[in-house]
Amino acid sequence: MDTSSIEKITKEKVIELMVGRPLNAVYPERKSDFSKNPVILDVRGLSKTGLISDINFQIRAGEILGVSGLVGAGRSEMAKTLFGRFRKDGGQVFIHGEEIDIKSPVDAIKAGMAFVTENRKIEGLTLGLSVKDNIMSSNLDLVRKFLGFIDTTLENAIATDGVNKLNVKTPSLKTPVQNLSGGNQQKVITSRWLVQDVKALILDEPTRGIDVGTKKAIYDIMRNLSESGIAILMISSELPEILGMSDRIAVMKGGRILDILDSSEASQEKIITLVTEG
Repeated sequence: MDTSSIEKITKEKVIELMVGRPLNAVYPERKSDFSKNPVILDVRGLSKTGLISDINFQIRAGEILGVSGLVGAGRSEMAKTLFGRFRKDGGQVFIHGEEIDIKSPVDAIKAGMAFVTENRKIEGLTLGLSVKDNIMSSNLDLVRKFLGFIDTTLENAIATDGVNKLNVKTPSLKTPVQNLSGGNQQKVITSRWLVQDVKALILDEPTRGIDVGTKKAIYDIMRNLSESGIAILMISSELPEILGMSDRIAVMKGGRILDILDSSEASQEKIITLVTEG
């Protein structure tokens, strides 16, 4: 705890006091060279009329590709088209070199993709249901027995493992997810997908609406997931987050990718210049 005058306190100092570490330590250290890692997600010419056009990128195992751009740039629309929520008009999607015909989210999930939405309370969670039911909502096939009966012992074990892996703070698996903090709700959504064999993870505004301390926990989870070999596509409106967490950064405007920058050459100034003048 500390006390200081308004004139002397800075945003960086406030964050340091809140999370117990300097601002530059909020973002975990990351490997710098992914060039020898296999390509997990390969997107070629992805298009959806009126939303996105000719989207091209690759993400290698363990890599985080950040997506930056102004409101209306088409970032979330790109993610939803990639995941099958919007039906693509053109383009190809490959996972581990195999072309995937994604017509719906079911196809994307079967191929090993997962999507954590930007609007967790409307699109990501069923607020009146329990933590366990939210985690298992996309995973019932894993616990369904003969004649459709549910193996409740296995269901509880899987949900408990998901809670423990991401350190979800909840009184019990039966707690309504609406009673959890925003950060823990976000962890519940993420843990739902990690029950499966995820190869590529899309995170749309992963830290929106959560406090600085919990953001650090989310960043650590992202680091651990990437280190396990998952390819991550992260959309964020926060430039410090984009710069702090991304290995490369795709800058979007008008439904197109203007450029993909290596983290070593990226800066707030360069990104802002691209989106305003590009």
